[in-house]
Amino acid sequence: MRRSLFGRTWLNVTAAVLVVFFVFPVYWMFATSFKQNTDILSSTPVFVPLNPTFEHFTTAVNAPNFWTYVVNSVTVTVGAVVISLVIATLASFAIARMKFRGRKAFVLVVMMSQMAPWEVMTIAVYIISRDNDMLNSLVPLTFFYMMMVLPFTIWTLRSFIAAVPKELEESAMVDGCTRTQAFVKVIFPLLAPGLMSTSLFGFITAWNEFPLVLILNKEEGKTLPVWLSSFRTAFGDDWGATMAASTLFAIPVLILFIFLQRKAVGGLTDGAVKG
Repeated sequence: MRRSLFGRTWLNVTAAVLVVFFVFPVYWMFATSFKQNTDILSSTPVFVPLNPTFEHFTTAVNAPNFWTYVVNSVTVTVGAVVISLVIATLASFAIARMKFRGRKAFVLVVMMSQMAPWEVMTIAVYIISRDNDMLNSLVPLTFFYMMMVLPFTIWTLRSFIAAVPKELEESAMVDGCTRTQAFVKVIFPLLAPGLMSTSLFGFITAWNEFPLVLILNKEEGKTLPVWLSSFRTAFGDDWGATMAASTLFAIPVLILFIFLQRKAVGGLTDGAVKG
C-alpha cells in the first residue's frame, strides 16, 4: 500500500514538474506581452504584469503588411491542409483496402518521405518557381506545404481506415451501395477523429513554416512567421511587441486545438457491426 502511494506521488510530482517546464515559456510569452517596457527590461524578473498594457498588441497589429501576412498565412495553410486531406483520404483507402502491385513499395516511399528533411527540396522548389515565373506567389508555397504534411496524413489515415471493420463496408454494399457510396456514407463519417488529428498536425506544420517563404517570396507575399522576426528598433529588439505578436500568432492554433479536441471522439465504430 505504501509502495503504491509512493509510486503515485512520484508520478504526480514528475507530471507537475513537466507541466510547469513546458507551460512556463508560454505563460512568460503571454505575460510579457502585457508588461510595461520598464518591467520587461528590469534586471529583476516580473512574473505578473503589475500595470498591464495593450500597447504592444497595438504596435504588432499596426505593423506594416500585418493583415496581408494574415491573409497569406491563412490561404496557404488552409489550402495545404484541404488538398492534403483529399489526396491522403483516397490514397490511404487504397493502401488499407485494396491489393495492388507495388503497394508495399508505395508505403515504404511514404514513410521515407516523412523521415526526409524538407529543407533538401528548397533549392529545387526555388528553381521550379523561378523558371515558371511563380516567385512571390502563394501557389508554390501551398503545394510545398501540402507535400510536407501529405506523408504523415496518408500514414495516419491509413491506420484509421484499417481500424474500421470491413463488415461495415460489406454490409453497405449488400444493401445496394457501390464501393464508392459505401466509402462516402459509411467509412468517411467514421474517419472524423483521424481527419481532425491530421488536419491539426498539418495546420501547425504549415502555419509555422519559415525558411521557404523567406526565400521564395518578397515582402507582400510573406507570411506571419516572417512577420514575427520584424520587430526591431534602432535600440534593438522590441521584446514587448515580439511577445504580443507571438501571442497573436499562437491564438489560431490554440483555438483550433481546443475545437478539434472536443470534436475528436474515438470509438465511433463500437457496436456498429450488424448482428
